[in-house]
Amino acid sequence: MTKSITLVGLGKMGIGMAQRLLESGWTVRGYDRNPEIAKQLESAGMIALESLEEIREVPTPRLTWIMVPAGKPVDDVLAELSNVLEKGDIVIDGGNSFFEDSIARGERLAAQGLRFIDVGFSGGPRGGREGGCLMVGGDESAFKELEPLFQDLAQDRTAYAFFPGAGAGHFVKMVHNGIEYAMMQGIAEGFAVLKKGPFNIDLLQAAQIYKQGSVVTSRLIDWTAEGLKKYGADLEEISGSVGHSGEGKWTIETARKFGIPVPAIEAAFEFRVQSAQHPNFIGQMVSMMRNMFGGHDVSKK
Repeated sequence: MTKSITLVGLGKMGIGMAQRLLESGWTVRGYDRNPEIAKQLESAGMIALESLEEIREVPTPRLTWIMVPAGKPVDDVLAELSNVLEKGDIVIDGGNSFFEDSIARGERLAAQGLRFIDVGFSGGPRGGREGGCLMVGGDESAFKELEPLFQDLAQDRTAYAFFPGAGAGHFVKMVHNGIEYAMMQGIAEGFAVLKKGPFNIDLLQAAQIYKQGSVVTSRLIDWTAEGLKKYGADLEEISGSVGHSGEGKWTIETARKFGIPVPAIEAAFEFRVQSAQHPNFIGQMVSMMRNMFGGHDVSKK
């Protein structure tokens, strides 16, 4: 397959991916519901599409990567693409879709002769631009053809992996995000204790030392240090009401189906739900981390 791709959805992740692929020698076509976003990338060399119908003009086999919110938006795009693409074309869903939806979509597309890949992409907008971690599921032959694509988008050659079966990539990413909920909650609670302690601990200094080869050294601790430096230890600009997307809840519901207890993830998710009515410093810490790695708007309303 030639290094040619169409990106559908040019949000925070899609824009960075387009730029990275262009710099890696790919021909990139881009479509977004807001045509102005696509046109802004034309100066970087991207071909802006005004409609998905224009994909018909792309030489086969075509490669289309969808980066839109989970659920109905994905199905809406797939419905449009089904009228445009041809047998042997490859469709990638790179958003945070529920893995059971991806299983069904893979079966539906296969019946139409289309090959399906699902990618869980971790790293946030920075990862899209600078290289992230890719959890790839779906059609194995398509993965092998597209391995250069995943190499170009990954942080390094070890930062992508294939898991056989439609939905497997999204399943691994869903569990990743459930784990992330619990890890972020633990960090936030710990720093709340540091803040209330009797020693007037400098939270940024604590975060900086935690980064230096400690057992809790991690990217989340790195982002915690960056966030405390950016916003200050009191996080006065940051909301204590924490946003949440579907992955944490999906992980809990799936674990229940399997009969596996996940009390840490459940507690972290429930904290986020309750934080809408009971914002506090722990919530501010979690919100700050979400802002640092995902670019989420967490300012006080």
